[in-house]
Amino acid sequence: MNRHLENKINEILSEFKLIEEEISENISSNYEDNKSIYEKYSELKKTADTCKKFSSTKNQIEELESVIKDPSSNDIHELAVEEIKELNKILDDISNELINKFFNSDNDDTSNVIMEIRAGTGGEEASLFAQNLFRMYTRYAQRNGWKSNILNSNLTGLGGIREVVFELIGENVYKNLKFESGVHRVQRIPSTESSGRIHTSAATVAVLPLPDEVDIQIGTNDIQIDVFHASGNGGQNVQKVATAIRITHIPTGITSVCQDERSQLKNKEKALSVLKARIYDMEKRRKEEERAKDRKEQVGSGDRSERIRTYNFPQKRVTDHRSKFTHHEIDKVLDGEFNSIIESLNYLNNE
Repeated sequence: MNRHLENKINEILSEFKLIEEEISENISSNYEDNKSIYEKYSELKKTADTCKKFSSTKNQIEELESVIKDPSSNDIHELAVEEIKELNKILDDISNELINKFFNSDNDDTSNVIMEIRAGTGGEEASLFAQNLFRMYTRYAQRNGWKSNILNSNLTGLGGIREVVFELIGENVYKNLKFESGVHRVQRIPSTESSGRIHTSAATVAVLPLPDEVDIQIGTNDIQIDVFHASGNGGQNVQKVATAIRITHIPTGITSVCQDERSQLKNKEKALSVLKARIYDMEKRRKEEERAKDRKEQVGSGDRSERIRTYNFPQKRVTDHRSKFTHHEIDKVLDGEFNSIIESLNYLNNE
């Protein structure tokens, strides 16, 4: 990655130098005639300054290394070694910042998403917590003016959720929610607990960018479609007509089920949309894992098994384990007011 990074730095510095020269040549000209040049200069200056700092730090390290190699420099050898260590730390920080900027921008930031919430360990309490998370995200969507639409759900008799799959449609949905994937843990006293013991349970969240038709093409020979009767709390007509759809992508084994609509056609359309998102997500993760080998992960991979956040009801706090940020008003968070947590993760990822 260093070679690619240095090539990109040189490219940025060359472009910035040309812009500076062009501004110098046209300094007496009308501003409006050169507005685009000044805008480009302003846009590029911060990045160019960071690139210059990278080059300057790298040069200092190289100069100190040449001093160490000089036999006559024994008296300052230790000082030079210590300074090189400090400069290498600075260089690593600058490198990570530039790598994130140049190579890790997410083309899916403007995408809509499909979210999946599943109850984990903890029995009925985990299902009730999954319901809390579902409400938290739909309330957050409402606050942002997004639309939500349930694609598939599996409820418990006590109002909990075993699994829910839903889409969120709006502006920059994935950008705001992409770090929500992972294990969410809850600590609280269940209403059925007579001795007042705190129970710990969990739910998993997956956030999948919703690809356009051009992103994922699935051949008709690559899928198997099964039609079956819907299950769960759906009224007296649930079992009379087979409208539920299960689609299996044969090459990958990925499946998608949709049974919330009464129309078989609508269930098929929704199931296919979820299937495409899951296939796209699988490929996206594969690429990110490859990329992660070349850089330090800051927020984390968003792996479904990675515990990312704890919701502690007795202490009324929510703590994100990646950014170390703690929100002390759990009721507000669960009502969809958690922008401060999202901002802490974005800050961590961009620093």
